[in-house]
This record gives sequence, structure tokens and C-alpha cells, in this order.
Amino acid sequence: MEFPPSSSTTMRSNDTVFYAIYPDSLTTTTATTLQSLHLQILQTISPLTTDYIWQHQPFTLSLSIPPNPTSSNLPHLHGHLRYGDNLDDEWFTVFLLFHISSHFPSLSIRVWDSDGEFLLIEAAFHLPRWLDPENSDNRIFIRNGHIHIIPRNRLPTPSLMDSLKFLITSESESRASEQVQTAVMNRIKDYPDRAKKNMHTVRVRVPVSVAMVLKHEPCLISLSVEGFYDRDIDSMKFAAKMEKFLGKGREEELVCVCVKMSRAMYAQLVQQTFRAPKVYPELPSRDHREEYAEAELGLKIACGMEMMYQQRKRDGVEGKGSTWEAFRQSLEKSGYFQGLLPGSSEYQRLMQNAQEYFRNTSLHSKASDLMSAPVRRIDEILALPYSVDEFKGQEFPPSDDDSWLYNGEEELNSALMERQKEMELYDLKHKSKGKEKKGQDTGSNADEFDPSDVAKSMRAFVDMVSSFEGAEAPEDRNKEVNFDVDQFFKEMESVMKRPGEADNSNIEEGSSSDLDFDDSDESDGVESAEDNDDEEDAFVQSYSDAMNEQLKATTLQKSFVRASEQIPKKDEGTSHAAEDMDEDFSPVDVDVNLVKSLLDSFSSQQGLPGPASNLLGLMGVQFPQDAKKSK
Repeated sequence: MEFPPSSSTTMRSNDTVFYAIYPDSLTTTTATTLQSLHLQILQTISPLTTDYIWQHQPFTLSLSIPPNPTSSNLPHLHGHLRYGDNLDDEWFTVFLLFHISSHFPSLSIRVWDSDGEFLLIEAAFHLPRWLDPENSDNRIFIRNGHIHIIPRNRLPTPSLMDSLKFLITSESESRASEQVQTAVMNRIKDYPDRAKKNMHTVRVRVPVSVAMVLKHEPCLISLSVEGFYDRDIDSMKFAAKMEKFLGKGREEELVCVCVKMSRAMYAQLVQQTFRAPKVYPELPSRDHREEYAEAELGLKIACGMEMMYQQRKRDGVEGKGSTWEAFRQSLEKSGYFQGLLPGSSEYQRLMQNAQEYFRNTSLHSKASDLMSAPVRRIDEILALPYSVDEFKGQEFPPSDDDSWLYNGEEELNSALMERQKEMELYDLKHKSKGKEKKGQDTGSNADEFDPSDVAKSMRAFVDMVSSFEGAEAPEDRNKEVNFDVDQFFKEMESVMKRPGEADNSNIEEGSSSDLDFDDSDESDGVESAEDNDDEEDAFVQSYSDAMNEQLKATTLQKSFVRASEQIPKKDEGTSHAAEDMDEDFSPVDVDVNLVKSLLDSFSSQQGLPGPASNLLGLMGVQFPQDAKKSK
């Protein structure tokens, strides 16, 4: 009766879902009331699970009655279910928990798997921004048929007891948004009909001993498929002999039976090539396609059952099932009898209640007992008298259509389109918020393009301190920008105009780069005013001069757009003045060069993905294709 540790403190299987059910009477719940609740829940879900074949183990609930309840270990019902490759088992389990929650409003239910709070993953696009895996412990519950998220502003670091009390007293405050509810409910809305659709019935030809086992215990097909699908070299040695299920060897006659399994099991059998062992009866000719397919599928089931039986018997992993003795011992360990003396009237009353409870629950735990103790049950079945005649002359319906196994492209595309639509709505929502925020901050049209925004965004990105999680983009990166090409070039021209041509310059102070190679008299004046600088400044200056001299002989200066170009008129200059102008390095405008380089890179991509478009997208800038060029 031990509760599985929380997801943050234990190593668990990657294909197992865990769940726990807490009644509102947190510390006053007794064993009797918990047993009564257990029986009511089993009776509620039994009609939904009776004909369902689980992949590895059925949905079960166990009691946890700690002798000394604490804030983290309260009386509750719990269970876990390994779903393997069949995700439908996991979501059917979620449906059952919602069904229980709807019928018992005074219960709070937790569910998680190896990925953590997987219900939140399903509703990831609609969650509060503050919620993440690190702060989701003891926050997510199912109650009264809805998802509940304990708010951070009410309980910053909630314990289990705190969260359960909050759900009882302030249920309306914790109910998640309708978008979150819808995202999860869309995942389970087709159940229980989808659970029935997930079943696949097929005719197979198997040895009579295997037919007997499946006739008495149809749920054992899951263990047979598991034994076949997970086979290894050691287990294949058991299949080579077939000691348990082929008493007559190749002389054994194959009989036709109808088997129900999940679609996942059917796919695991059909899509694996398997060669019959030498001791196995000869299969029908391949010319008889239907009979051969039935016999081949039956071969895999029979060999899988042999491998499962022999391996469990050899390893001694046979469970005891829910025997009365094992159940009584668990009650004693949990303090159910409250230290009463055997034979006392109160002890006898508790014993009678426990016996009645065991008889009622055993009706619902039959499948679970079979899964934990299949060897003993198989031995019991094969100890009964049986013959081939029992299966002759029977008519079975044809196998279900298995076109779903090969024509799943449409369903997959539909699921992908649904996810794509969800992502687009999420992006649109956040872009709209970004526009509203930008409009409120600036008081201007958010769609109006300003070339300086590109440089400002880049500077903000470069100045931002990165962490171990990586660099972060500016907050308004989702802002959509409509780029006006003509307006952009007008802005460029205004920046690059000669001093005499424009009175108002857009050049910002400090916009020139470190590559300042101006040898004018003004620079000389500045240098003469700083003759008293220390030796380090003198070295930097001499180093800069030497670098400038080397760069003069290169074409580097021609690759930059300059803030101002003092080009003399033809009638005012001389050849000597022209030579001086060639040697003049006017200031370089970093912002203009940045935008120009980005545009050149973006243009060279020719509409394809590339570094420029990726970086601009991160900055929130989306340049449209050049309409004139496309024409």
C-alpha cells in the first residue's frame, strides 16, 4: 500500500502513467471510508473497462492508509499503469480519472507520467506565462471534471496539504482558463467510444492449448504479444522447443479462434518478420492467402505465449495475486486493526468489513491478478480436459479491416494541421499584444517602419547579458513590421547627404565607428590638447596611426558608407587637394552600415531561409520580398 514517490524524486519507467485520488476529509479519512470510496469508484468505471484489452496492465486502484498521516502522506487511492507503445491506454486512463472526478465532486486527483505534468504539455499554448516545470509541483489537479492550477500569487511554494486545502476552500480561484480546459478535453472527448474503436478483432490459427488459454482468459493476449515483441536470444530458445504449448510437436493440429486485441498489439505482431521454429506445425500454403495470414499471426501469438510463460517461470517473477492472506497482511502493516486484540468484538467487526471488501474488489481485480500471476492461471486452464473437437465446426466472423494500419496519412496530417493552427493562433495573439504594447509606449503607428529600429534592436540584443540558457531577444521581437522600401532609401539618402545639401542631419552623436581615420586639422588640434596623456594613450594613438597607414593602401575604405563625404567641387580643387582627399578617412556610420549589410545579405538569400532572415526575425523585423524585382 505504498504510494509511488513523486515525479521529482524517483526514477520511473518512460512509459508509465501515475495517478492519486485524495478525498476532501484529508486527515480524518479512515480505512472503512476509503474502502467504501474505492468500491464506489470501481463500480462507476467497471462498465467502461470490462471489454477493454490493456496493453500491459489494466487500470487499478490501491489503498494507502498511513498509520501516522503527514502533510505529504495522506490517506488516498493510487495506481500506475504501463502503457508501452499504446498511448491510447494513457489517455483512456485520463478519461477515467475525469469520469471519476465528475461523479465524485469531493475528490482531488493528480496524474503525471515520465514527462511530468503531461496535461500541461497538451495545453502548452494557453498556460499562464509564470507556470513552468520547475514550479508546477503540487499545483495541477483534476477536480469536479475540470483542470485546476493553484495560483502562484496565493501559494508561492505549495505543499500537497496546502494545495488540497486551497482546492476545498477556493475551488473557483484555481480553475484553469477555458482554453486550457478545451485543449485537454479535445484530447479525451472521443472516449469511451475511441476505446472501443481501438480494439481489433482477428481470426487466427493456433495450437489447441493456446486456444484454450485465450478462450478462458482473453486478456492474456497482451502478455503473449509482449513476450513476442520483446523477445531476445534467451527467450527464443524457449520458442525453439515449445515445451508447454506443443505437446505433440509438429503433429499438433491448429484450430481457428477469434482474438480481440488493441490496434497497437496487432501492429506489433503484423509488422515483424518471424520464422517458425522447426517443432512448429507446418503452415498452410502461401497460395491460400487468408489461411496463411491467420496461421502466421497465430504462430507469433503461440511463440509469444511460450516465451512469456517459460521466462516468468524461470525468473520466478510470478506474482501472488490479490490473495486474502496477502491482503490481510497489508492491512496489519497499515494499522487497519488499530492495535486491537484478535477476538475482540471491534477486531471481529473490522475483519468482517475487510472480508466483504476483499470479496467485492476481487471481482474487479481479476484482470490485474491474471497479469501478475499468469503462470499459475495457465497451469490451471491446461490441467482441465480439452480437445480439438471443442473448436471444430464453429463459425467465426471475418477479421476486422486493417486498412487503418496502412492509411494513417490522412489522420496524421489532420493532427499536424490542428497543431499548426494552434501555433499560428498563439503567434497571432502574442503579435497583437506586442503591437498594442508598442503603440501605447510610443503613441504612434506600430506598423510604421523606421530604419533606426533595426540598429536599436541589434544594439539591445548585443548589450543584453546572456546566461546558461542562451541569449535572449528583445521583448518586442514579436512586433510585425511592414517595410517600405522607398521610405527606407529616402532615409538612407538623408543620412548620407553632403553637409551643404541638408540643414537637418539624421546622424546621431556617437554613431561613428571605432574606425575613425580622420587626419584633419581638427583632429590634430584635439591631439595637441591632450599632449599630457599617459604612455598608454600615446601607444594607442601611435598604433592607430600605423594601422591607418596600412589600410590606406587597401580597398577597405571603399566598403563602408560614411556619415559625411567632403568632396570638393571641380573648380575649387587642385591635384594636390585631390590627393589629400584620397587619404582622408571620414567617420563611418555604424548603424547605416549595419542596415545596409543586413539588406545585402537578405537580398542574396533570394527568398530562402538564411542567417539574415533568421536574425531579423529574432529582432521582430520581417522584410517583404522586393515586388519590383519579382516583376
